[in-house]
Amino acid sequence: MDAPPGSPGSLDRPDVVHVSNESHHDHRPVAGGLARAAVFGVSDGLVSNVSLVLGLAGSGVGPSVVRLTGLAGAIAGGASMAAGEWISLSAQNELIGREVAIERRELVHNPASETIELAAAYRQQGMSPDTAAAAASEVMSHTERALGVHARQELGVDPHDLASPWRAAAISLVCFLFGAFLPVIPWLGGSGGAAEVASVSIGVGAAAVVGAAIGRFAERRVVWSSLRQVLILLCACGATYAIGSLLGVTGG
Repeated sequence: MDAPPGSPGSLDRPDVVHVSNESHHDHRPVAGGLARAAVFGVSDGLVSNVSLVLGLAGSGVGPSVVRLTGLAGAIAGGASMAAGEWISLSAQNELIGREVAIERRELVHNPASETIELAAAYRQQGMSPDTAAAAASEVMSHTERALGVHARQELGVDPHDLASPWRAAAISLVCFLFGAFLPVIPWLGGSGGAAEVASVSIGVGAAAVVGAAIGRFAERRVVWSSLRQVLILLCACGATYAIGSLLGVTGG
């Protein structure tokens, strides 16, 4: 008598399909550069401006100078970072577009050699020669599909899913301004040692949150990621404060 499906006697039967109860892991979207732009924006704005504020405070200038310089640094830094993101991604997309155009031309004029090239790539990934040849022929039967596959194989990009330079620039600008404005807040109505301590405290807290978010998103150790971010900020603050104290200007 055959064992019913799911019983111990059915485990060795090849005709029995066992369904795993484990849930399938959905991957987070990591391409496109927008997450990178957001994280770098907040982190750069925070580290650069809290360092700037502490450097000025250490030099002995008045709170109005610290406040004005901090706000100017936030605006200038945000504009610079947004422009850098736009230029970088635009240049990258133009380069990708050029290479994709070359690949499209090859697919039209040399389909046989492109099919052989794709089959060879599939064989390198572990397919048998017959399966690789059949898969390559099927992919090559549709030009746009073939273009996407060849671009991913040879360039490592999806030509139909490129990052938007404008979105990256906007995200960088907003996130940089947010991070850079935080250490200036205590100087809007305060001064002296209390404002300095508050700026550092806000910076440390924000850096810890940013580091923890990075660690959680990457599924790494949250505590270490948070501590790393805080150490970077403290090192930058210590350096600029020491330089400001050594230069030692005075005034209101």
